[in-house]
Amino acid sequence: MAHAPTSAPIPAPPLATGTRLGDAWRPQRFAWLRTVARDRASLTGLVILAIVTLAAIFASLIAPYDPAALDPTANLADPSRDHWLGTDNLGRDLFSRLVFGARWTIGAAALAAAGIVLLGVTIGIVAGFFGGLVDDLLMRLVDVLLAFPSIILALAIVGMLGPSLSNVLIGMVAVWWVDYARIVRGLTLKVTQHEYVLSAHCSGCGSGRTILRHILPNVIPSVIVLATLELGALMLAISGLSFLGLGAQPPTPEWGTMLSDGRRFFLVAPQLMMYPGIAITLVVLGCNLLGDGLRDALDPHQRHR
Repeated sequence: MAHAPTSAPIPAPPLATGTRLGDAWRPQRFAWLRTVARDRASLTGLVILAIVTLAAIFASLIAPYDPAALDPTANLADPSRDHWLGTDNLGRDLFSRLVFGARWTIGAAALAAAGIVLLGVTIGIVAGFFGGLVDDLLMRLVDVLLAFPSIILALAIVGMLGPSLSNVLIGMVAVWWVDYARIVRGLTLKVTQHEYVLSAHCSGCGSGRTILRHILPNVIPSVIVLATLELGALMLAISGLSFLGLGAQPPTPEWGTMLSDGRRFFLVAPQLMMYPGIAITLVVLGCNLLGDGLRDALDPHQRHR
């Protein structure tokens, strides 16, 4: 009796499930740290920002003097053992003011960046996810704001509110979020076309859960890179407004304010402008170097290459 030929069992077809973009780098979530550590430029930027940030945090322990303490007997003193970087026109220790100035300048830029990211990401995701009339209204607002230079709008807002560092932060947040919203909207439109988002909708997943679980994790890497790259520009803008007298007011040891105070004595004591200018340059350089490294590390195309 002939037996029917046996054959290997036919495997079941694979399920047509989508892969979230975040899953591509989640198993290697710390791989970007190794990439940044191997890149000398990125590592240099990280070290610069780490040193300045630690100096700002522990300014009260590092600075030998009160940044607002006056010493009329030591006006415009040269660097010495008592005053490592010298003193300003009022006898205030420049090193102490520079260290405390890091707290004001970097802290203001960090607060402004946090507000900008929060507002821009929220508006971008809402516009891209819901679409329709909501998207049209929000994007027309973005187009209107993009038609004007950001610094001019910030100047107008601060001029109406009055000169102060808090009003400068309000003005920067009010006009700087548009780039984030536009980029996040584009990323959201791309992510919502993937199968796992459509599957979440079909399974009854609510809009809030879909945004938090599937949309937000996939736009965060790009937002981190953008925020790091633009942190330097944001710091320059805040220091520039303070230099014009619209930001931090004397005797606050903010770097832009120190530049403004020292310009009257540039020919006599150029170090009054040189030290805060070098500090701003180093921090902005560190932001740019680290931002370039993060862009290469978090970009999947660059990583696979």
